[in-house]
Amino acid sequence: MRNVESVNAIGRVVEVPNELVTSLAVEETVSSSEELLRSALSQEVRDYIGQHVSIGSDSTVLISDNSHLRIPIQNTVNLRNIVNVRQINDVRYINKYLSKVNECLPDAGIFIGCVESTSNRKEKLFKGRHNILTRLVWLYCFIIHRVWPKVPKLRRLYFFLTKGRYRWLTVAEVLGRVVSCGFEIIEFKELDGKVYFVVMKTHEPDHNMNPSYSPIFAMRRVGKNRKVIRVFKFRTMHPYSEYLQDYVIRLNGYNEVGKPANDFRLTRWGRFFRKYWLDELPQLLNVLKGNMVIVGMRPLSRTRFNELPKDVQEKRVKFKPGCIPPYVALNMPDSESNIEAERIYMAAKEKSPFMTDIRYFFMALYNILSGKISSS
Repeated sequence: MRNVESVNAIGRVVEVPNELVTSLAVEETVSSSEELLRSALSQEVRDYIGQHVSIGSDSTVLISDNSHLRIPIQNTVNLRNIVNVRQINDVRYINKYLSKVNECLPDAGIFIGCVESTSNRKEKLFKGRHNILTRLVWLYCFIIHRVWPKVPKLRRLYFFLTKGRYRWLTVAEVLGRVVSCGFEIIEFKELDGKVYFVVMKTHEPDHNMNPSYSPIFAMRRVGKNRKVIRVFKFRTMHPYSEYLQDYVIRLNGYNEVGKPANDFRLTRWGRFFRKYWLDELPQLLNVLKGNMVIVGMRPLSRTRFNELPKDVQEKRVKFKPGCIPPYVALNMPDSESNIEAERIYMAAKEKSPFMTDIRYFFMALYNILSGKISSS
């Protein structure tokens, strides 16, 4: 049986039997050219890869060009690590690709990939050129390569014309896709105008191939009686950001109002929407549906809910979550005092439900309009 040549680590060629090779329908291949590898990677990138995988080991396979990808399956030459130094922007079916990488790796296997992010491309475009023409080119590229792939009726046309290459992706979206496909982030770093990420296989993909890209989206939150409800908001984060919440919290903790600090998942317009509470307006749909009220505890993710003190958890689930949280009315926005604000509110609501909500509504309205409190 004829063998397929595969490059392991940085340039060493090994032979893999055909019967132990599986193909992915994406634009990549395992390269057998040591010269190509050396020209594709700077010493800084090679050093970075070497910090995480065993360079020169038969357990590491490196992919470096754009033919059809062939990756050894699990029992092939003790495979432990896959490194792809071709940017993921050029992969047509990113989630299918990442899911296949997951399938090929054993538990705790390492995958290293890279993306030329939207920020990287913007920086490259504007380098030394800040004029009207450059801004028009930027706007054109953003609309074609960032917006079109997200619009259902234009998506097919885009991929027909580009074959899936050149797509503009944010770091948050790529990392979110990676986590959704069964990996845990170890770290990521910008090198040579690209962002390299190192991840570990920890579970099976959740197969979310069709995330919401629409301006209004639904988040899974803990509601009354611990029932998970879908809370509507204007999108302020990049797609797949929901998969990164635990990582961002581990990385940066919470800010003064109890939300993830230094959150790179936020878009520019998202920061503006949050500053003026505009992202919360679609929650009125939840009020009409009956699973939220105007005044009440802020709807929380399962992760954040589980971090609350037990007494707050037990009382919280007796009430529907609300659009206007108690900390706004009481002007107690930091992460510790807003928990105490909920205790105060729930104690008052148990005694006088209707009047408490009326009072808290006008207190919150005054604090917002007078500028005493603002959203994160």
